Amino acid sequence: MTALPPGPLMIDIAGTELSELDRERLCHPLVGGIILFSRNYANCAQLTALTAEIHALRQPPLLIAVDHEGGRVQRFRDGFTRLPPMRALGQLYDRDPQAALAAAHDVGLVLAAELRACGVDYSFTPVLDLDYGPSRVIGDRAFHRDPAVVIALAGALGEGLKAGGMGTCGKHFPGHGYVIPDSHVELPVDDRQLAAMQEDLEPYRRLPLDAVMAAHVIYECVDCNTAVFSRKWIDYLRNEIGFDGVVFTDDLSMAGAGVVGDMLARVQTAWAAGCDMLLVCNAPESVALVLDNWQPQPDPQHSQRVLKLLPVHPPPSLDGSGYRAALASLAILAS
Repeated sequence: MTALPPGPLMIDIAGTELSELDRERLCHPLVGGIILFSRNYANCAQLTALTAEIHALRQPPLLIAVDHEGGRVQRFRDGFTRLPPMRALGQLYDRDPQAALAAAHDVGLVLAAELRACGVDYSFTPVLDLDYGPSRVIGDRAFHRDPAVVIALAGALGEGLKAGGMGTCGKHFPGHGYVIPDSHVELPVDDRQLAAMQEDLEPYRRLPLDAVMAAHVIYECVDCNTAVFSRKWIDYLRNEIGFDGVVFTDDLSMAGAGVVGDMLARVQTAWAAGCDMLLVCNAPESVALVLDNWQPQPDPQHSQRVLKLLPVHPPPSLDGSGYRAALASLAILAS
């Protein structure tokens, strides 16, 4: 087992098992985590074996993450509980706030407990974007238009995640819900003044988040770069909002990240902006380029932040009363 502090890159793999190249890359000093996708999942037994092998590669272990929000963004389905889109919780809140808060907690608990049971450490959730309506990528991933409702539901979901042994990741800072284009394929520009964005920023001010994922959106009131590449936005998050957790980039292979050049330029710019962990997904050639050519100055503060996301307690039992009660609650919600 290799003893290495976590590096600043989170990369991915192609299949359901590790290749020799995967093992070599995951043991590189620049790597600190791995993100899994649907292509990496066959069944719960396979996933458990894969995560065990990944965790055994290094000490401290690599952070294993996934996008597992619910609704249309849930990478593992067969063998996992189908989680509702967050808008369903917002709609329930409009009818019955207490029932919605209880359901949000149960979603978080089930989400975390099932992932942790298979060795996955972390999910990039909750979405804190406000539901302005026309966004092509957010839509029903958002809880609600009202930031107070988003704060209440995301807070309850975060408590459920915590009960399931998992931290939180608010996204997409400072807010992706207002712009229409999908940053996976376009470069969105938000032309509002900073004063008009205060509702979007309120969840980041009010919630006890463990991590934040920055958006591939240009907010012209602050910077000509996207938030991922903006020292001004990361400083605002750290100093104005007072956030001291992990700052993740959104995937640097997305079209919205192309504003600064090739992948080497993207990781260099995001690192200089103050991001702690940089996601390079679905681009194995770009991973090779970065591992072979990037030589950042080591920064123990970044590594220490990432280490705090690793679980410190065993996952709750899927035979336990808390998980079973949460599961029954979600069955009622889906009916």
